[in-house]
Amino acid sequence: MSGSLIFVIAVLVFVVVTLAKGVRILPQGEEWIVERLGKYHGTLKPGLNIIIPYLDRVAYKLVTKDIILDVQEQEVITRDNAVIVTNAIAFIKVTDPVKAVYGVTDFAEAIRNLIMTTLRSIVGEMELDEALSSRDKIKARLRESIADEAVDWGLTVKSVEIQDIKPSQSMQRAMEMQAAAERERKAAVTKAEGEKQAAILEAEARLESAKRDANAQVMLAEASAEAIRRVAAAVGEQPGPMMYLLGEKYIAAMERMGSSESAKVVVLPADLQETVGSLLARGRAGASTARG
Repeated sequence: MSGSLIFVIAVLVFVVVTLAKGVRILPQGEEWIVERLGKYHGTLKPGLNIIIPYLDRVAYKLVTKDIILDVQEQEVITRDNAVIVTNAIAFIKVTDPVKAVYGVTDFAEAIRNLIMTTLRSIVGEMELDEALSSRDKIKARLRESIADEAVDWGLTVKSVEIQDIKPSQSMQRAMEMQAAAERERKAAVTKAEGEKQAAILEAEARLESAKRDANAQVMLAEASAEAIRRVAAAVGEQPGPMMYLLGEKYIAAMERMGSSESAKVVVLPADLQETVGSLLARGRAGASTARG
């Protein structure tokens, strides 16, 4: 092979390589940063682009579509010294590629760390219950806090979502114990209230029963007094009828005692016949006198 042919082939190879280095076709959703002799020269847009080989070089390739950043889980201490575990996810977009590559070393890592530190700061100002129930509030404050920094880095924070926020394992155990103690306390209070109401009702029942017994005794006493008044009015000053009635009552009482199944022995007074006879005699005499 002659030297001229080798030269021609070398020139052709050089031309092909030069054209390959000078022609850049970018897909949609990407922008490339071009440096000329180490200094920023321009930004290549999607489509066909021409650069000067050997002088220009593609230093950075950026994705201009929405970027999803997963913020790792971390422990955060609340204002009331409770430990909670939280993580987040951020959706960002590169709006200024020059600031994104020259304003910060690694914009993705910078945003991730900024979200972590800001999240710790926001949750640290809240108490445990508020932090667990205020996802939307935390999200809004978080987005506002990092928006200005993101603009300086050529980024737009489209959304920040709190993936999970929960107490740490030790806090969960403590909360479970506290909840169990609270349930036991409520059960004890309920039981005590029930016993109290039962005691009140029982006392009221006893009081009502006592009142009814007293009323009954009063009514019986009034009935007895009325009966005595009527008997006294009927017999007048003569003792005979009264003695006759007492005799009848006495005999009836003795009959009941004798007819009772539990009565084995009935003790009668020694002067029973004389007493009864005297009562009956006085009764008849009184009755005769009353008729006369």
